[in-house]
Amino acid sequence: MSKHIFKTAKQFPKVHLALAGTLTAVGVFVAALLPSQEVEATRSQVQLITPTITAEAVAPEPRTESSTSELVAKVDPDSEVAPASNTELDSAAAAPKIDEIKWSKFEVRSGDNLTKIFKRAGLTPRDVHQVSQSDKDKLLTRIRPGQFLELALNNEGGLDRLRLVKSKLESVIFVHNGDGYDLETVERTPELRTHFVSGDIQNSLYLGAQRAGLSDSKIMELAQIFGWDIDFALDIRKGDQFRVLYEEKYLDGEKIGEGNILAAEFTNNGDTFAAVRYTDSNGDTNYYTPDGRSMRKAFLRSPVDFRRISSGFKRERYHPVLGVKRPHRGTDYAAKTGTPIKASGDGKVIWRGTKGGYGKTIIIQHGGNITTLYAHMSKYNSKVTSGSRVKQGQTIGYVGMTGTATGPHLHYEFRLNGVHKNPVTVKLPDAQPIANKELAKFKADTSQLIAELQMKAVEQLADASLNSNNDG
Repeated sequence: MSKHIFKTAKQFPKVHLALAGTLTAVGVFVAALLPSQEVEATRSQVQLITPTITAEAVAPEPRTESSTSELVAKVDPDSEVAPASNTELDSAAAAPKIDEIKWSKFEVRSGDNLTKIFKRAGLTPRDVHQVSQSDKDKLLTRIRPGQFLELALNNEGGLDRLRLVKSKLESVIFVHNGDGYDLETVERTPELRTHFVSGDIQNSLYLGAQRAGLSDSKIMELAQIFGWDIDFALDIRKGDQFRVLYEEKYLDGEKIGEGNILAAEFTNNGDTFAAVRYTDSNGDTNYYTPDGRSMRKAFLRSPVDFRRISSGFKRERYHPVLGVKRPHRGTDYAAKTGTPIKASGDGKVIWRGTKGGYGKTIIIQHGGNITTLYAHMSKYNSKVTSGSRVKQGQTIGYVGMTGTATGPHLHYEFRLNGVHKNPVTVKLPDAQPIANKELAKFKADTSQLIAELQMKAVEQLADASLNSNNDG
């Protein structure tokens, strides 16, 4: 055949052959300039994807994968990397947003478990088994009344997703992956806003602070901060004043709770005490005076939240049970049976048991020369035994009337070198102040809190004066 072609070519005149060669060369050149059909199709596809599929039109996929909008944004007509296929884009567009999923909400009732809740939702024991197998931390076995389970079903009526709402700030989502469920913890951080409250006292701290708008928990926190310097049962006077700057927590514009007291002042019988919150470089948080002295003392002034002092420290008193005169070398704090009794300082328990007329008693050794005694308990904290190390404020037992007692109260004694001292008036040693190396940072961190406390007080006085003038 090749010979035949060669012979045929020889039959054409040379001019014709030259013309044919020229036309062939032109054709090859033009073909090289024009894109092939395959290349043109690829470019057309890129040009269509870029303007028509946007971030708004495609729902995001789970966090572990790139979103469709990211895939589109990365497509470059001049890049050698092929664009995402239509199948991938369709799959991404089909993935619903978490917020768009249709959830059914079930409140956890008393006595509920996962099986009962799933039955109310129309799910089967198989669904319970599958979810339980994926719940390695046993979160769903610890659900409690007041929490919520939110369920989303698939087209076949099976469980597609489960959301355990642990609180307004934390939830856990179980997402079906074909064989089981993947878990994702979602935590939200509330916005912290400072809030200022001030007031005066006519009857008691509790009533005065409640009238000013402080919650019960904030009243107790305020009393604990100043409790080493002020005895809120004996020292409070009509006309005493307080100012408090504390945090409030907001989520989506709604107040959901309270944070810490940041700074506070308390004026008692003409003396003003100030406290500011500070976290040191070791992560320890305490309250200090503005110059860095600890608000804490080595001992609590009173180791129980009491209603009244039923009997004070006396050289001699008439005993209500025995009917004879004898010294009363401690302080009796009247309180309801079961009220927690706190260790007044760090130390070691050297006695835990019944001790004659004291009834159920605990004695704590603090350092080498101080002991404290707590008597007439109804019961002990089961975790506190003889030899236990305890921290200041730790619950060691509960108020009762065991031993020789006419009513529920705590009998508390403070002994220095074996000598009884009046717990109400004895000078208590201070806790450690801010370390010198921390002082500059302390002043930098707390000065603005103190300034804000003062500024809020001035603003409040100005508002009160303006309202008074307007009313006049």
